[in-house]
Amino acid sequence: MKFCIVGAGAIGGYLGAKLALAGEEVSLIARGPHLAAIQSDGLKLQMGDGPVEPVPGVKAFADMRDAGPQDCVVLTLKTHSVPGIVQPMRALYGPETSVVLMQNGVPWWYFKRHGGPYEGRRLESVDPGGVIETHLEIERVIGSVVYPAAELAAPGVVRHVEGDRFSLGEPDNSKSERILRLSAIFQRAGLRAPVRTNLRSEIWIKVWGNVVFNPLAALTGATLEEICRDPHTRALARDAMTEAAAIAEKLGIRFAVSLDQRIAGAEKIGAHKPSMLQDIETRRPTEVDAVVGAVVELGQVTDTPTPVCETLFRAMKLLERRTLDS
Repeated sequence: MKFCIVGAGAIGGYLGAKLALAGEEVSLIARGPHLAAIQSDGLKLQMGDGPVEPVPGVKAFADMRDAGPQDCVVLTLKTHSVPGIVQPMRALYGPETSVVLMQNGVPWWYFKRHGGPYEGRRLESVDPGGVIETHLEIERVIGSVVYPAAELAAPGVVRHVEGDRFSLGEPDNSKSERILRLSAIFQRAGLRAPVRTNLRSEIWIKVWGNVVFNPLAALTGATLEEICRDPHTRALARDAMTEAAAIAEKLGIRFAVSLDQRIAGAEKIGAHKPSMLQDIETRRPTEVDAVVGAVVELGQVTDTPTPVCETLFRAMKLLERRTLDS
């Protein structure tokens, strides 16, 4: 099967490496020193603290037109970069090309093929102006919740830290032939790829924590365990998560874990810096719109008050602007 990973950084590079090692035909869309290193020396994969191993046969391009039509496109760019890439990404499509979306937060397609009272509604926070919807047909879309952690150890070198699960789901919750085939390919590559018949519930479990821990970490500079152990920020986390849970319940979501269990799970991760804090420290745009802004927007859609989430969102937008402008 021909795969093209668009935005082949740490997670995209890890996924592409695993697929290539399993015999799939893999192309990567990358940029900068990472692209140059792959084109000159090939992609390399390091599992944990093990040796750095070459991954043969992987092609890398800057221009998607050079990669040509694919069977499956995997988009691993951060959410805020998606509107700018969906139109040129059409160069990768054939008639049956599927597109697996691997972004954090509430996905732009959340209400597409939803079947509920908000069927077809567009979320401005994740698809401003409808750019994504215009250039990416919902018929191509496969959703995913990503769990592995990886990093770029050096240009062209991806280091896998932990995790191997990529949950997959169709927007209409079906177990289609294409998603079952994709799951089987991922599994042959040594990855766990369960097909979910309600991926939105799994999306919410991740969003439930990210909506508070990510902005709190960025705003305070604290790690997950510090946020959870401090009585003030732990209480703030509970308040924001209570708001998010009320929205999810109105959308028919039922959480399999309690609020306290979700906080305890975050605390167990330890001295980890969530992605928004990492982005602020490296002066990069954050995913605050898709993670926090989308929850605030869903609160408006469902007529659910979100004063705590809205406060975190507004404070994060200022922090992000000042960080990027400095």
